Amino acid sequence: MRRFFVALAIVFAMGSAAMALNPSEILSDPVLEARARDISAGLRCLVCQNQSIEDSDADLAHDLRVIVRERLVAGDTDEQVRDYVVARYGEFVLLQPVLGLHTLVLWIAAPLLLIAGIIAVVVGIRRRRAPMPAALTAEEQAALDRLEERQEH
Repeated sequence: MRRFFVALAIVFAMGSAAMALNPSEILSDPVLEARARDISAGLRCLVCQNQSIEDSDADLAHDLRVIVRERLVAGDTDEQVRDYVVARYGEFVLLQPVLGLHTLVLWIAAPLLLIAGIIAVVVGIRRRRAPMPAALTAEEQAALDRLEERQEH
């Protein structure tokens, strides 16, 4: 029974990827088609979000696959095709984000804010639990009484 479900999952996975790609999109040159599939596998479907345009059957994914193939036929390198798509749709279209200063800030900011929040909570709790000052000594109470008498006069 387990083998049946594994086989069914494999057939479904292969079928869904095959259904996403229209026969009209496939390039006649197998080398260009392999490059197109490789590039498309690294581009995010902006409708599905966690699926590559290679696996998605959304209209926008179809349009992106066509753009990738058109750029390859025009003679662009793989990097030029990716740059073209990123220039049009932003870095979000990449399934694996570019490692840069702006992405490092995003990855580092969240833990730093969490740590700052924890510190703020701990400091706030400690301030609430600060011990009350001890009662005044007899000498301090006498000095306070003298000051109060001066203010009344």
